[in-house]
Amino acid sequence: MIITSLEYLPGVTVDKHLGLVQGSSVRSKHAGRDIMAGLKSIFGGELVGYTELLQESREEAVQRLIEQARSIEANAVLNVRFSTSSIASGAAEIFVYGAAVQIVETP
Repeated sequence: MIITSLEYLPGVTVDKHLGLVQGSSVRSKHAGRDIMAGLKSIFGGELVGYTELLQESREEAVQRLIEQARSIEANAVLNVRFSTSSIASGAAEIFVYGAAVQIVETP
């Protein structure tokens, strides 16, 4: 499965557009990470626990996008975009979406 932020790929032709596909993950903060983040914010620096949490969420959201694309027989997702939003106090959503297509190599 090709996943790209490009609108088109060199050397391939979009044979069929299958529609929008998406994936999301909603995660809440962990109390232990919150305590460490609070201490880190006093002294400055990267909040590693939150960085890891967001990375895990992105990976999960992309896997859900891929599953949805495969279910409609896409072999690529073009123009992929990410969005984040706060859902509730201490919880955030990572949302990923793109255009599911079937591509063929250009002769």
